[in-house]
Order: sequence, then structure tokens, then C-alpha cells
Amino acid sequence: MPRFLRSALLLYLSAVTTLAQTPAATDPGIRTIPDANKNLTGRAPHGIDWSPDGKLLTFIVDEPEATTPGKAGDIVQIDAATGRVSVLATAEQLSKLTSAAVNEKDADHRSRYGMSAYIWAADSKHLLIDNGGHLWLYDIAAGTGTLIVDTHEGSGDDPKFSPDAANVSYLHDHNLYIHPVSATGKETALTHDTTDTLLNGEVDWVYLEELDVRSNYFWSPDSKSIAYLQMNEAKVPQYPITDWIPTHATIDNQRYPQPGDPNPAVRVGIVSTKGGKTKFIEVPFSPNNDYIPRFGWVDANTVYIEVLTRDQQHLNLYFADTKSGKTRLVYTDTDSKYLDFSTDLNILPGGRFVISSWRDGHAHLYLYSFDEHHPLAADATLTRQLTQGDYEVETVDSIDAKSNTVFYASNEGSPLEDNLWSIKLDGTAKQQLTTGRGTHGTSTSPDGVHFTDYYSDATTPPVLSLCTISQTCTPIWKSKPIARATGVTSSIVTVTAADGKTKLYGRLTTPSSTTPATVPLILNPYNGPTPVSSIRNSWSGSQIFNEILAQHGFAVLDIDTRGSGGRGRDFQQAAYRNFGPVQFSDQMAALDQVLTQYPQLDSKRIGWWGWSWGGYFTLYAMTHTDRILAGVAVAPVTDWRNYDSIYTERYLGLPSPNSTPDPNNIYAVDSPITDAAKLKGRILIAQGTGDDNVHMANTIQFIQPLIDAGIPYDLQLFPRKTHSIAGPTARDELFNRILWHFETYLKP
Repeated sequence: MPRFLRSALLLYLSAVTTLAQTPAATDPGIRTIPDANKNLTGRAPHGIDWSPDGKLLTFIVDEPEATTPGKAGDIVQIDAATGRVSVLATAEQLSKLTSAAVNEKDADHRSRYGMSAYIWAADSKHLLIDNGGHLWLYDIAAGTGTLIVDTHEGSGDDPKFSPDAANVSYLHDHNLYIHPVSATGKETALTHDTTDTLLNGEVDWVYLEELDVRSNYFWSPDSKSIAYLQMNEAKVPQYPITDWIPTHATIDNQRYPQPGDPNPAVRVGIVSTKGGKTKFIEVPFSPNNDYIPRFGWVDANTVYIEVLTRDQQHLNLYFADTKSGKTRLVYTDTDSKYLDFSTDLNILPGGRFVISSWRDGHAHLYLYSFDEHHPLAADATLTRQLTQGDYEVETVDSIDAKSNTVFYASNEGSPLEDNLWSIKLDGTAKQQLTTGRGTHGTSTSPDGVHFTDYYSDATTPPVLSLCTISQTCTPIWKSKPIARATGVTSSIVTVTAADGKTKLYGRLTTPSSTTPATVPLILNPYNGPTPVSSIRNSWSGSQIFNEILAQHGFAVLDIDTRGSGGRGRDFQQAAYRNFGPVQFSDQMAALDQVLTQYPQLDSKRIGWWGWSWGGYFTLYAMTHTDRILAGVAVAPVTDWRNYDSIYTERYLGLPSPNSTPDPNNIYAVDSPITDAAKLKGRILIAQGTGDDNVHMANTIQFIQPLIDAGIPYDLQLFPRKTHSIAGPTARDELFNRILWHFETYLKP
């Protein structure tokens, strides 16, 4: 090793070790790197759910508080009517329900995709507990659990009770099974495929990640049949994810369609719970192209199937008779660019459904009607648009059919905040149910009487409350007190986009210095399309790292530009087939305005860092301007031909058939790899070698042109880590490395 390289390496290791071993400061307002990777305010209860009768609210305690009985790991219940709190199942009781160890990949998937640890039975007397693939029937009154079956799946077994609570369904080895709730019963395989490329009721990676699909099978209301999606991945290319830790490296071949590749071929099948042959429903469809993102039951004999075309400009809703196989197109939605596909279809009694569309420029709710007794008799007809205005309906929380009330979350009033609202299906009695400036994560009880409110704002850590619809709230969990960061100021800023008229929001975190041109500024935007804006009046754990950077003398700026979500169709579609240039021009315009407004910022010492889309944006910026002295790209997309088909084609369309980058092709124009040789400033790329989202190929491909051009770079790999680079050890190393990078290349 050359002496200068050895000296540089020793200097780096010394700095990182020093940062990592800095003793805890006596000032409680001083932040340290470990603070950024743990929840200083305490871990809120998780697994929050309502019993089907709406009488009990249940959750799992992570950290017991004085106001909450029980210990960590207990399932706690609250009587919604009386507020009485008690332990439903203790951690000791649950610990007896042993399971095999869940590996890191399965643990990551359970966390990332919100896979539930327990499920209520329809009788509100039993729970199904999924302990790493071991399914236990827990009798609440007796306080005992009975092992029903071992699915042998660390994650993705997707267990469910039948509506009559007589059976449990689950997935194993790409097939669908049911088992009586009695442990002495015998399991029944409803599908029998033996090839790894046929998934029956199982959700593949791209549907999980990009269509927000969490289940691909559903029981009929009468418990006699199951509708499931069969995915044929035979034509989907594979990506090899290599584990180099063993002496003999292993490879996990992931089915991953990239732009222009064949997608999974999908179809909906109906199978009797007694077993037998599946009846597949035929709808107009382009195999290996189009998507079926949602399907389910209208009634015991009718299913609905949504078909989203590959260009994502057309959504067709079909009703199908499960006995005859006859189908009818009952609803369509179109957009000349792409549809905002984010909301499930809500089927209601009386021949009605509620669906979301941004056809008027914003995501709003629409009520349709159809013939309840003969669903295929005619097209669905629009009854009314339920919500309208210059705001977004973010989610439908629930619909109470008895009172004809829709409960939904929206950012009406401010794109930085959201609240729970309700409105009658006749369009009357609209009201805001949550109070307080900030953000509210809610869950409404099945009987439409109560809701939970997970509230915070930029300076108020989260509080979880149990509320009545009449807006009386009782806190059931509060964050631990946390000292304000010493010597740090954070505020929401407003600037104007590069078009000279569109208002943009951002957050600026600065150290206390007011001496002109002394504070380096680090840009940390995401700026990819998201369901809601990333700049929010809410408590954010990521703000801790911004405060750490500020206490080390850096300012941090995050601006939501056009192309981001939460501001309507036109705001997000401004980046359609122009992925990068619009956001970059807005970011540069915002930067100049902030530099003018805050003279303590040093315009000659600008840094940039981001993760995922933000990592891509870091590389895009550093290959399109010489103003960035240092940047960090974590898990970046470097060539959009490497990313998945659903996400990328939504915004960029199909790629050019040319095998080599075409300078006139939007994929080439918008991919930083095209201009890698023009990179200015010192770049650090961090990547998990087990990343199944943004593959390591992106990093390797970007490094090659840097080598060819003689451009120095830094690389930090995390063996086996996925896209989140999870775990305190890895996260501490990553954040120490980021801090060292900016200390080294942005400080004098």
C-alpha cells in the first residue's frame, strides 16, 4: 500500500473511531450519533388494532409507561367505552409460543411491509398470533395458546381467519392452505403448483413495493371460497443478490422486472375451501404487461378486479360472476400522463362503492352506485363527488355503513399537516374530527364511535390518544421528554420554484452562528414522488441527525420541489418524463433564495446528501453543477434502466429499445451515470450488498466511469444489509462516515 494512502486510511479510521467513542455529553441537549439511530422519545405501541365488535383497542407495548400497565411485549387492551386498561396477553404467556429464529431478510420484510404479529377473529374472542411462521390460536378468556400449524415461512405467510372463524388460511411454498382452528384438524392445500415461478395468493416484490399490495387472496363473505391472484414469474428476469460472508458465497436470485422487461403474468382464480379445481376469471388483459393491483369480493358470488394498464394511464374495474365467469366493465379512470394509484376500492352494502381519483387535479373521493342484486346488469353510475377543493385526500380510514359515514385523512388547510375528517355519503355533515396544528395518524373503530390519534408537530413528540367521534380524547401513551438541541434552530421556510410562481416549502436547520458566510450548507432533499409531502409539521426522528450536523457547524436544508407528492396532480406531474431536471432547477432556485435570506450561510461550501431517490438526486446534482464540494449518496439509483418496471415506467415511460444509452432518450438524460465523468466534488457512496430494492449494480456501474475518468471517490459497503441498512451498529457506522465526510471536505 502506498504510504500516502496508508496515512489517509489511518487518519480516517482515527477520526471515525473518535466520533464513535465520544462519551455522552453532560448537556442533555447535545446530540450524538447513537442518538440518531435510537428513538429518544421512546417506542410507541405497535400492532394497534380494533376488535371486530369495536369494543376493544389492542396494541403491543414496546416500552412500558407509568400510565400503561404491563411489561414490554405484552398485548394491552383498552375498553373503548369505559377506558379501562388491562393486559390481554402477557409477554410471558406469549414467550411460550416459541418459534424458529427469523433471519434478517424476513425480519426486514416483516417490518418494512407491516406484517401483523396478531389478528383478531371475527368472534372478538380469539387471536391468531403469528410467531415467525408458527400460527397460534390464542383464547383470550383462558389465556392460553394452541399451536395450529407451522407455515415454515419466516415472513409472507399472510395468515387469516375465515369470516366464520372456523378456519385459518396461510401461504407456504407459493401455495395456499387452510387449516381448521382446531390443532387436531388436517390442513388442506387449495393449490398444488410445484414450480417456484408460480405464486398462488403470494405477493411478489414489485407488487409489494410499488403497488402497495399487502395480500393477494381474500375469503368470500360466506367462508365457502377464496379469491386469489396467481402470479407467473417465469418470464421475469432474475437479479443475483450475493452473500459474500460465507466461505462459499451464496446467491439469492430475485425476480425483478426492470423497465421494458416482462412483468409477472397475473390472473384471478376462485377456489372452493373444500378443495378442487380453480376457476380463473378472464378479463381483457395484456399478459406480462398489465397489472391487477386490487381485487376482492362484492358479494358471495361476485368479485371485482381492477386492471391497470402497463402505461398506468388506464384503470378498468370489472365485476365478475364467480360461477359463470362472466365479466362486465363497470368503471374506468384515465389520465394522459399517469394515474395516482394509491387508494383501495371500498364496497358498501346497498350497491355502492367509494373510490379515489385525481381527475379534477386533486385526489378526491367519489361515490358510485350499481345494481346490488345484479351487479353485472349495468355500468356503475356516479352518484356524487364526495370531496373537492385545493387539497388531497390521503387515505380512507374507514366507512361506517350503518351511519353512512366516510372517515378519511386529508391535508385540507395546509399541505404540511393532515387531519381526520368525516362526511356523510349524501355529501353533508362534513367535519374535522382531530384538532391541533400538526399531523394525525388515525384508526377508526369498526362501529364508527371511536378512533386513535397519533399526533405530533415539529416541536411536539408523538402522543397516542383514544378519542370519541365527539372529539373527547384521552392520552394512552406519551413520548419521553427530550431536551431541545443545544445551539440549534430549525424552521419551516418558503421559497419560489424555478418557474417564478410556485410556492415551495422546506426545513432549514442551522447552528447558532450569525457571522456572515461562515456556515457550510448541506442540502438533504428527497424530491421523488411520494403520496404525501416530506416537509411536514410533524416530529421526525431524522431531524436528530440534522441537529447533530448543526452542532458540528453545518446547516441542513430540505426543500420539497415540484415532482414531490401531496400538492396535487399538476405539481407532481411536473416531472413527468423529466425526472431530475425540474427538481434540480427548483432546488438551485431555492438554494439561492435561502443563501440570500440567511447571510451566515457560506455559498462556497455546499454539500448534498440523500438516500434512495435522494441518493440518485445527489449524484444528479453533482454531475450537473460544480457548486457541490462534497456529497453522500446512500443506495442511489444511477441508471433508471436498473430500477423496477412499475415505478420507473410510471414516470419515464418505456425505455428506448436501444441496448446502449441514447443521448436523446429520457432514460439517458435523467440518469446520472450518463454524466458520471462530469462529477464535481468529493462523493461517498454507501450501499448494502443485500439491497433488494436498489441493487448494488447501480453503485458498481457508476464507479466504473469514475475510474475511467480518474475521478476519486469513497465507497462504504454494508455486507448483507438491505435498502434500509438497519441496525444500530450499521447505522452508527453510516452516520459517522457521513459526518466525517462533510467534516473533511466542507470544513476549511
